[in-house]
Amino acid sequence: MNAQPSSPIALLDPLIIAGVAYRSRLLTGTGKFRDLDETRRATEASAAEIVTVAIRRTNIGQDRNAPNLLDVLPPDKYTILPNTAGCYTADDAVRTCRLARELLDGRTLVKLEVLGDRKTLFPDVVQTLKAAETLVAEGFQVMVYTSDDPLLARRLEEIGCAAVMPLAAPIGSGLGIQNRWNILEIVENAKVPVLVDAGVGTASDAAIAMELGCDGVLMNTAIAGARDPVLMASAMRHAIIAGREAFLAGRIPRKRYASASSPIDGTIG
Repeated sequence: MNAQPSSPIALLDPLIIAGVAYRSRLLTGTGKFRDLDETRRATEASAAEIVTVAIRRTNIGQDRNAPNLLDVLPPDKYTILPNTAGCYTADDAVRTCRLARELLDGRTLVKLEVLGDRKTLFPDVVQTLKAAETLVAEGFQVMVYTSDDPLLARRLEEIGCAAVMPLAAPIGSGLGIQNRWNILEIVENAKVPVLVDAGVGTASDAAIAMELGCDGVLMNTAIAGARDPVLMASAMRHAIIAGREAFLAGRIPRKRYASASSPIDGTIG
């Protein structure tokens, strides 16, 4: 894990996933970077401790003759979160998680995503529920990508998922949070961590997610697709911290009219 906390408050306010405490509430992906060195530098700049890996697209030991992501992001420093990106059926997703467990020496923390449409990459909620039930029954700790439907989020929690990860907008769109009221409803009723997954485009999007009370944010394209991925990773790190601290501090109520910062009542003269 990273040696330094993301902020002083992180020591007292850790993110708990499947019983493990993390100081950083920013989770990052490992795809779409120019090369493994850029992946490493951006990940370090983000201060992420959990990094997600698409098992179907990234070599973590499947091919001994190809560069291995684990050489630059070693499992003794990061929690490697295998994901089922590219799966369109529950069966494919379950098989992918089983492969990941073998490649990662029996580790059971996975990110489940079962897609239903190649254009929007929206989740197939029926197949997602089916896969989640199977994986939880097999002892996996499932962090699940889902739509922003509060009822579905509750059902996934009831199944036993370790975290619920509603999309803010379509994957890679950079549109930001399009339905903050649904996200807020999920956050207010969940007893497991809620992390925004997909749709973040810039630092303000990440801060808004945290200000809504989300426990964290997972992102890839917003960092890897930036003009300067390493600098954007740093910006996202600070946005997550600022958003979380603002949520904990409690914002002032919204008002239609001005309220003077320096009251005139009791002024001299």
